[in-house]
Amino acid sequence: MSRTFDDLLPTPLDAGHLAALAPLTVGADLLALLDRWVERGWLRALDRAFVAFLGERDPQADPLVLLAAALASHQLGHGHVCLDLAETLAEPDFALSLPPEGDALAGPLLLPSQLLERLDLATWCQRLQGSALVALGSSEAQASRPLVLSGQRLYLRRYWAYERRIDSALRERLEQAEPTPADLRARLDALFEGSALAGQVDWQKLACALATRSAFSIITGGPGTGKTTTVVRLLALLQAPAVEVGRPLRIRLAAPTGKAAARLTESIGQQVERLAVSDAVRSNIPSDVSTVHRLLGSRPGSRHFRHHAGNPLPLDVLVVDEASMIDLEMMANLLAAMPGHARLILLGDKDQLASVEAGAVLGDLCRDAEAGRYSAATRSWLEQVSGESLAGSGLVEGDAQRDPLPQQVVMLRHSRRFGEGSGIGQLARQVNGQQPEQARALLEQGLADVHSLRLSGEHDRKLDTLLLQGLGRGGDSPQGYREYLHLIRQTRPAPDTAADDPRWEAWALKVLRAFERFQLLCAVRKGPWGVEGLNQRVGKVLTAAGLIDGEQLWYEGRPVLMTRNDYGLGLMNGDIGIALRLPDAQASTPLLRVAFPRNDGQGGVRFVLPSRLSQVETVYAMTVHKSQGSEFSHTVLVLPDALNPVLTKELIYTGITRAKDCFSLIEPRQGIFEEAVRRKVKRISGLMLEQV
Repeated sequence: MSRTFDDLLPTPLDAGHLAALAPLTVGADLLALLDRWVERGWLRALDRAFVAFLGERDPQADPLVLLAAALASHQLGHGHVCLDLAETLAEPDFALSLPPEGDALAGPLLLPSQLLERLDLATWCQRLQGSALVALGSSEAQASRPLVLSGQRLYLRRYWAYERRIDSALRERLEQAEPTPADLRARLDALFEGSALAGQVDWQKLACALATRSAFSIITGGPGTGKTTTVVRLLALLQAPAVEVGRPLRIRLAAPTGKAAARLTESIGQQVERLAVSDAVRSNIPSDVSTVHRLLGSRPGSRHFRHHAGNPLPLDVLVVDEASMIDLEMMANLLAAMPGHARLILLGDKDQLASVEAGAVLGDLCRDAEAGRYSAATRSWLEQVSGESLAGSGLVEGDAQRDPLPQQVVMLRHSRRFGEGSGIGQLARQVNGQQPEQARALLEQGLADVHSLRLSGEHDRKLDTLLLQGLGRGGDSPQGYREYLHLIRQTRPAPDTAADDPRWEAWALKVLRAFERFQLLCAVRKGPWGVEGLNQRVGKVLTAAGLIDGEQLWYEGRPVLMTRNDYGLGLMNGDIGIALRLPDAQASTPLLRVAFPRNDGQGGVRFVLPSRLSQVETVYAMTVHKSQGSEFSHTVLVLPDALNPVLTKELIYTGITRAKDCFSLIEPRQGIFEEAVRRKVKRISGLMLEQV
């Protein structure tokens, strides 16, 4: 006898929904309902296919189990590691972002939220616990089951395994005490001489001290708080004793994207030169930064890497920058490839957007960073070896036995990039603190570095003016996209300049740097206010102004973004290049080449034929996610004209902090900014919440 949802739910559905569902069986009718949800955009086709797979594996599967499986798969697409059953039942629309806001329903169709409101937690958990598709926790007897129920959280097995591997590896590292130099206090004082801010705790010094005593540590902080400066001094602190005994540490540096790796390479190189250490120590602090994929040895076309538990990385210290961008799967692979004796140091801004993929690992690990939660013993040790006093710091006391992770996390709290008078800094702090009214008031103050522009509609020409000339103030003020296009023409080397003349590379580098002075950022990809719509709009505006030949796919001045790693070309996901006409020794007329800045931090340029670039897109506008790891002189954040689940304070904060000198907010509709600031990303996971 076939079962229907109505047979299984505690309370009968109303007649209208029953008419739409009857007879809803475990097989074709359930999939038909999911098909309707896919059509509406509530589920991905992948989620529906997963349920079909489970139905084939267990033809008698309980519909409530299959529903949970569909939603758990759906959650992965929204960055969550698992489905929290209790939160889903309490606030289904919020927990699942279902259905999309503004969606108009036509005809009788059971909404996911309407179906879920008929469930109770005990019934759902009971059905899951009794299913042959669901394993309970780490039961070895059920290790082949595709779903795992841990407490009230339902996982797809692979992601449950990633989370457990990370959890286990980190707890093991946190228990692994490292010997510290007997003269640690003197070494710290020498490295940080004259660097402290009067009357304030030197959190950079504390971060270095804490990281010397464990195989794992985290240094988090916002823009300008000195994460790179801190880690360079930390590397000197770790390397000096090793050099003195003739066994230098093997240190490697990595970042999630090519852009972030290039920025860190340049920054590290500058910082190392200013270190007050011996030449021997300085020469053993590397400045070359690799992408995490390249470090692990990515194997094209697979999820596997050359380095893993059976072939660990040959290193003693690994520093990973922009760690907020690392997803659960990548962190699991990274930890698996770490040698047991090696130290892992994560750097990143816990308040930035997390990875597009499932998991917010840095955010999960920095849950207590603001409060500190140092035990009395940790606090006493820090004060003793650093000379800093934590009295009056406002930190919450913790328990090292119950909270081992916070003992190795330091949050840098003083921004040297955004001072008290910086509008960008104030706006970032207000958005991060979810203070929409104060943020709005600041936007309307008329500050030199913070601006807002409210549009009257899609065809408001004020936006086109901004795209062309920026703020239009002349001098050193960013001038919109016209600036770099004028520079291409005005500074081009003479036509008779030899093809191998270094002036061509210098010119290309100047154009690339000019392009970085102005950048549109979007919250979404689709629609007139998304990446796709705005890239088309910018192209039309620049074509109408005679600045580009926008009728062609490839034209001089076209900026492009790499959307995938290309190891053959040495280009990474996130790299930005610009098409330029260059002389060619084998051709009578100049040919288009795409100039990309090199990722080695040496300031060079590589030129690539457009025909070799298959994974690129035009990048007058990019998503805020893609902008992570980058900075622009004038950043323009364009919000959509309707609420969207991606609009959160983390997205707004990340967009604001991409700006070095000037930030502009573009609003097609009033109120969207405030609503976004009130929302906070909550990625569901169980990382470091349970004892293993």
